[in-house]
Amino acid sequence: MKKILKYFMAAVMICSFTACNKDDNKTNGNPVKPETFDMTGFARGADVSWLTEQEAKGKKFFDVNGNETECLQLLRSLGVNAIRLRVWVNPENYYCSKQDVIVKAWRAHNLGFRLMIDFHYSDTWADPGNQTPPAEWASYNLDEMKQAVANHTKDVLQALKDKNIDVEWVQVGNETRTGMLKPLGATSSSSYTNFAALVTAGYDAVKSVYSNAKVIVHLDQGEVLGRFTAMFDGLKAANAKWDVIGMSLYQPNSETDMMSWEDKANNCLNNIKQLVSKYNKEVMICEIGCNWNADYGEQFIAKVMNSCKNINGCLGVFYWEPQCYGGWSGYAKGAFDDSGKPTAIMNAFAR
Repeated sequence: MKKILKYFMAAVMICSFTACNKDDNKTNGNPVKPETFDMTGFARGADVSWLTEQEAKGKKFFDVNGNETECLQLLRSLGVNAIRLRVWVNPENYYCSKQDVIVKAWRAHNLGFRLMIDFHYSDTWADPGNQTPPAEWASYNLDEMKQAVANHTKDVLQALKDKNIDVEWVQVGNETRTGMLKPLGATSSSSYTNFAALVTAGYDAVKSVYSNAKVIVHLDQGEVLGRFTAMFDGLKAANAKWDVIGMSLYQPNSETDMMSWEDKANNCLNNIKQLVSKYNKEVMICEIGCNWNADYGEQFIAKVMNSCKNINGCLGVFYWEPQCYGGWSGYAKGAFDDSGKPTAIMNAFAR
């Protein structure tokens, strides 16, 4: 509890940085107009779920001139208007727990950011290769698992709502190409029934707390159309409920990924248009990233961002953990350089 209180108090102190005293509002005795930020419209987002852990381990963040700046305020000044946060059920340590999410969401809320909550429905990472149920849920049957999904979803969202924090989008699962909460919620070429039931349980839970929040089903590799049509044809046939099709798009996906950034971007953009038309659903890129020092980085992100703004039915683009630098957790696709300053990649968010 002391540790949680420490992070909460830190959040309150950081939020207070947005307020000014009487002297701060004047320069040479003349009033200074407060800086304003456009937080509306197309989502220019960032997932910053690692942020509290980075701060606790001494990471600092700097503007392009080398001035130390609180990370969320820095991202806002660069044009980011929305924040995405992942939630784990019972993580091994504090980070990405409900309590940690509340701290980060409170900070983001007080800076005017819009918010996406990304439920992994696991005690750790959920992605195409890992969809492990929380240890506490491991023996549940389908009805019990649906109830657990509903209870966990409501618990986290209600805790945010109780603090008057609005949530605009909610992911029910993370990169669920093969289903979630496996093996019970696995998909196959012939059956999406269990997965659809779990998605719908999450959907209904979201709407019971935030009736206007948009519920996202999220898959990886937005450049591969067949992956999405197979999934959403299956979910549609199984009467699942969802509002938004979510995508990940990384360049490269792996060391063996030889597709050019131009082809990857073009494929993804064409896929967005086809999915909007086929399913009459909105689409969002929930994760995007590329190597922080790639010579094409700014071009790649700017092309996707600017093109998505012009696609009817595309809601936004979220960069995954742009504030990572210096080899943090082995992740090289942040958008800050080794000195903790934003790279040219972040220019795309101001366009």
